Amino acid sequence: MTISGLALNLPNLISLGRLLLVPLAISLILDGSYWAAFWVFVVAGISDALDGFIAKRFDRRTRLGALLDPLADKVLLVSVYVTLGIAGQIWTWLAVLVVFRDVMIIGGFLLIQAVAAMPKPTHPLFVSKVNTGVQVAMIGYVLARRGLGAEAGPMDLALGIAVAVTTVASGLTYLVRWARILARSEQAL
Repeated sequence: MTISGLALNLPNLISLGRLLLVPLAISLILDGSYWAAFWVFVVAGISDALDGFIAKRFDRRTRLGALLDPLADKVLLVSVYVTLGIAGQIWTWLAVLVVFRDVMIIGGFLLIQAVAAMPKPTHPLFVSKVNTGVQVAMIGYVLARRGLGAEAGPMDLALGIAVAVTTVASGLTYLVRWARILARSEQAL
């Protein structure tokens, strides 16, 4: 199936389904239904693994999927962080930090694509993958903890600090990467 020339295959449909889970997750968190939100988050995680597996295993990779999959992941993570911040379940400044880093990365990526006169890397950095893993762990933990009716404890502090440190490290690493790309691009002119 194609929409305006874009291939819409099973992995892309799964990614679209993950995007559709975002409003549900937000609504459940705002309603205080943390246990249900936890399971929606688990389903979203399984769908992320499943669409990637199908795309690679059955050679169903598309340009749309290359954009849609990470977009669905980022929209889910950022939306849940913002919602948990609004609900008072994580530090507000941490939610702002997560959002700021992602906005900075998207803006920097677009700037590099527009001005750099050489091939531009598009793969995520290792520190960014670690950051995403820690962010996912914190969301899962907070949703499960609240779903079980438990209050915040030392693990919230440890995960919050880990998210903050990896978020800052990831953001700074991208800034260094972009500065190097721009410097090489200027030299090539």
